[in-house]
Amino acid sequence: MLALGGRIPLGYYKDEAKTAATFRTIDGARYSIPGDYAEVREDGSIHLLGRGSVVINTGGEKVFPEEVEEAIKTVEGVHDAVAVGIPNERFGEEIIAAVELAPGTPEGSVSEDAVIEHVKGELASYKAPRRVHFVATIGRSPSGKVDYARIRSETAAWVGVEL
Repeated sequence: MLALGGRIPLGYYKDEAKTAATFRTIDGARYSIPGDYAEVREDGSIHLLGRGSVVINTGGEKVFPEEVEEAIKTVEGVHDAVAVGIPNERFGEEIIAAVELAPGTPEGSVSEDAVIEHVKGELASYKAPRRVHFVATIGRSPSGKVDYARIRSETAAWVGVEL
């Protein structure tokens, strides 16, 4: 988990539980721990993996959606993508991707198989989506954030799974 020390906020306004969960004291020093996972590389640089609250557990493996999304966004004709975990009896969760095509990309010119195979070429096969749902828009907020709960709910309905 990534932790930030130094000059940090006192906490969340009128939310003691969230303040206690996010701002912790370790060995006498106060840190902000927002829930992001990261790895420290040999050269000392930090590689952000993603937010723990949206991690997908598929077949006992933890998959950070951001890694899958970045791989999908390198497919020619793809503008944006979001990966979510949908309940699956065998795997716990299966990865489904919501994909928005780039403006001017003809519908049907990017196939589900092409997206899945591309991700398998970039990442471990278990991180590839099992299905791809092409959507008109991902619908990010003005700040660029994804509403993972909304996308997960819409994708589950598309697949026909109850959450």
